[in-house]
Amino acid sequence: MAAYLLRRLLLIIPTLVGIIAINFAVVQLAPGGPVEQMVAKLKGQGAVLSGITGQGQPEASGPGLYRGAQGLDPHLIAQIRKMFGFDKPPLARFVEMLKNYATFHLGKSFFLDRPVLSLVLSRMPVSISLGLWSTLLVYLVSIPLGIAKAVRDGSRFDVASTAAILLGYAVPSFLLAIMLIVLFAGGSFVQWFPLRGLVSAGWWSLSWPARIGDYLWHMVLPVIAMTVGGFASLTMLTKNSFLEEIGKQYVLTARAKGASERRVLYGHVFRNAMLLVVATFPQAFVGILFTSALLIEIIFSLNGLGLLGFTAAVQRDYPVMFGTLYVFTLLGLVLQIIGDFLYTVIDPRIDFEVRR
Repeated sequence: MAAYLLRRLLLIIPTLVGIIAINFAVVQLAPGGPVEQMVAKLKGQGAVLSGITGQGQPEASGPGLYRGAQGLDPHLIAQIRKMFGFDKPPLARFVEMLKNYATFHLGKSFFLDRPVLSLVLSRMPVSISLGLWSTLLVYLVSIPLGIAKAVRDGSRFDVASTAAILLGYAVPSFLLAIMLIVLFAGGSFVQWFPLRGLVSAGWWSLSWPARIGDYLWHMVLPVIAMTVGGFASLTMLTKNSFLEEIGKQYVLTARAKGASERRVLYGHVFRNAMLLVVATFPQAFVGILFTSALLIEIIFSLNGLGLLGFTAAVQRDYPVMFGTLYVFTLLGLVLQIIGDFLYTVIDPRIDFEVRR
C-alpha cells in the first residue's frame, strides 16, 4: 500500500503540469486579457500620461497630456505589457510559473495588489467550511436513508422519501437560499439566523464555546441551501448498491446459516455496498466547491474561493485564476488518494499492490 501511495503522490506532479498547461494555452487564445482591459479602461476614462508622447505627436506642454479617446502611446502599451509580465514569450512565462508554483509562490494579483497565496488562504476557511459541512451532512443523511429505502424497497416509505428528495433536487440552490433568507434571516418573517458573513463582528472577543456556536449559527442557512439538492444522487446510489448486494449468493448463504438480518446487513452487505459510495466522496467534496458554492457565497456575502475565482475570471486576473485552479486541482488529487485509502479501511481485502 505504501508503494502504491508513493506512486500516486508522484503522479500528482505530471497531472498538475498537464492541467495547468492546457488551461494556460486556452487562456493565451482568449481575447480581452488584462492588457486589453487596461488599455480599454484608459481609453474609456481618459488618461493623464506624464511625459509620454503619442504616436509621433509632439509632447504637450504642462504636467501631462490628456489623451481622451485617442490612441494610446505604444510606449505606454509596452509598459503595461511589462507590468503584467506579457513582455516575455508564452513559453518563458509558463516555465517561470511552474518554477514558482513548485515553491507555492503563486504570484501577485493584477488588480487586488496582494499575493495570490495570501488571497487563497484568506478565502480558504469559507470554502472549506461550506464544502466540508455540506458533504458531511449529505453523507450522514443519504447513507442511512439509502439503506432504509433498500430494506423497504417498494414500500410507502420508499415512494414518499423518493418524492421528497427528488423535489429537493429540483429546487435550485440559489432559489432555496433566497427563500431561506426571506423566511429566517429577516426578510419578511423572522430573523433567527444572520444574513451574511462566516462569523459575527466581535467573534474574537468571545469564549471558545461561544465562538463555535456563532460559527455554526452562521453556517446553518448556507449549508442547508447547498445540501438539499445533493441528497438525491447519493441516496439512490446507496440504495441501488445495497439492493445489488442483497441479491447476491453470499447474502443468501449467510441467511441460511441463521445470521440475523442486522448481522447480514451491516456485517456483510454494508462493507461491499459502501465501496462505491466511498469512492464518490472526493468528487462530491470538490464538486460542491466548484458548483453550488459560488452562488451561495454571493447570496450570503461569503468571500470564498468560488467568488474569488469568478471575479478573477471576469477581470482576467491570471495569477489568481491559475492560483485558485492550482489549489483546487491539488486538493482534488489528494482527495482521490484519500478515497483509495478509505477503500482499504472499509474492506481490508482490497490490495492495490496486487497485479494480475
